Amino acid sequence: MELAVGGGMRRSASHTSLSESDDFELTRLLSKPRINVERQRSFDDRSLSDVSHSGGYGRGGAFDGMYSPGGGLRSLVGTPASSALHSFEPHPIVGDAWEALRRSLVFFRGQPLGTVGAVDHASEEVLNYDQVFVRDFVPSALAFLMNGEPDIVRNFLLKTLLLQGWEKKVDRFKLGEGAMPASFKVMHDAKKGVETLHADFGESAIGRVAPVDSGFWWIILLRAYTKSTGDLTLAETPECQKGMRLILSLCLSEGFDTFPTLLCADGCCMIDRRMGVYGYPIEIQALFFMALRCALQMLKHDNEGKEFVEKIATRLHALSYHMRSYFWLDFQQLNDIYRYKTEEYSHTAVNKFNVIPDSIPDWLFDFMPCQGGFFIGNVSPARMDFRWFALGNMIAILSSLATPEQSAAIMDLIEERWEELIGEMPLKICYPAIENHEWRIVTGCDPKNTRWSYHNGGSWPVLLWLLTAACIKTGRPQIARRAIDLAERRLLKDGWPEYYDGKLGRYVGKQARKFQTWSIAGYLVAKMMLEDPSHLGMISLEEDRAMLKPVLKRSASWTN
Repeated sequence: MELAVGGGMRRSASHTSLSESDDFELTRLLSKPRINVERQRSFDDRSLSDVSHSGGYGRGGAFDGMYSPGGGLRSLVGTPASSALHSFEPHPIVGDAWEALRRSLVFFRGQPLGTVGAVDHASEEVLNYDQVFVRDFVPSALAFLMNGEPDIVRNFLLKTLLLQGWEKKVDRFKLGEGAMPASFKVMHDAKKGVETLHADFGESAIGRVAPVDSGFWWIILLRAYTKSTGDLTLAETPECQKGMRLILSLCLSEGFDTFPTLLCADGCCMIDRRMGVYGYPIEIQALFFMALRCALQMLKHDNEGKEFVEKIATRLHALSYHMRSYFWLDFQQLNDIYRYKTEEYSHTAVNKFNVIPDSIPDWLFDFMPCQGGFFIGNVSPARMDFRWFALGNMIAILSSLATPEQSAAIMDLIEERWEELIGEMPLKICYPAIENHEWRIVTGCDPKNTRWSYHNGGSWPVLLWLLTAACIKTGRPQIARRAIDLAERRLLKDGWPEYYDGKLGRYVGKQARKFQTWSIAGYLVAKMMLEDPSHLGMISLEEDRAMLKPVLKRSASWTN
């Protein structure tokens, strides 16, 4: 039985697959004209104060100046493109990378719809690597956008939007209406000559955890598509507007939490197995912050969107203060925590989360340089996860969750701790690895997440594009070039592995798939972005002047 819902989307109460009749919506939306519009003011220059004082964004101004016809994309940062950035010849493996990326394409009724997780013909077990993952497709989408091929991204955005509209049940329990799938697969019925889509919202995943990050990545990709093409019509459709509102409804709902951060389960993000990231992981908070800012720019200020615009503005103020104050760690902050008193009551408490100084791990004292800092992995009552997580810190820079000073400090840390975080293959997903008794307790004796492997201190080439984007935004392209040079020595020779093992990332991962699509796409995006830094505009946000900055003691003060 199918029930009609707003915007022409359908819910299927029986199963999560897309049948022939559902394809009408995609055809209708694809037939709408796409336009390139030159406007006068960049929407990235608008601040939250515009929402508070002028009553929000008008219909015509939400995407101002995102596209410059004839001139390509504008860089949203003040980093000049030096002649050195454009002076090098394309590396020989670039052509091989594009061929491998195109082999991963998935077609649905003749239209490109996404890329599969991996095309590893040498592996006997397919598992779910033959599916299109929302999270994994992002670097592929960026590569196609940068190469002037936006149609596949548009198709992907619309199809996942239709999947979002279905009723989702796991063991008789209904998920939130706004949840986006972790992945989907094209099913071919040769006898009937019919193609359908089957989506996974977590009911088939290891650990049965629904992905929190899929919705955030979808919003971020919608903005990237709009920035790249100048096509305002897609984001302004009732379907996309409703899709954003549904995602926001899940994460902006009021509850018992006293923090503006988003409470999550282990395994809800890129680290999709038990790794002790439950609570308020930095990856989710940074993506949450970035998605809110992207949605704020794209939501219409109509009767339905106005309430969300106001909620987003309020949440962003609180979230930026909380993250910059309590998740940030540098030498001075570490010294302050080391001297914390405990059992402090009332609003005047300095140790607000009652963190016991003895819980600071020994490795951190040697790891923390005098100049440099990062956002730690997690903060909650009596708990600080001091591990470094690459994705969360890179997104913090790109979204401007990190202040300019904090962004510079993160890059300082990478330079100071190059062997630990970069090694022989960029980039450590987290540092350090957990091992021995702690590994048994935290991971549940997970045989895939052994020390310095997979999510437990493994090195992931896909993170190269995020590192490169952060380097360009902070004016440190030389860091990105050095990391790309390392990757180019081995990626093609090793068959584009999913991840590398070892303290230095020296060994191809023990269970790593070859021809992992996002390893390929991540390299291409990093390469194209370094050659043309203006591409950064589709994935970067400038700091909002209206967000009040807390007074922080930073490592820079120790060098004066």
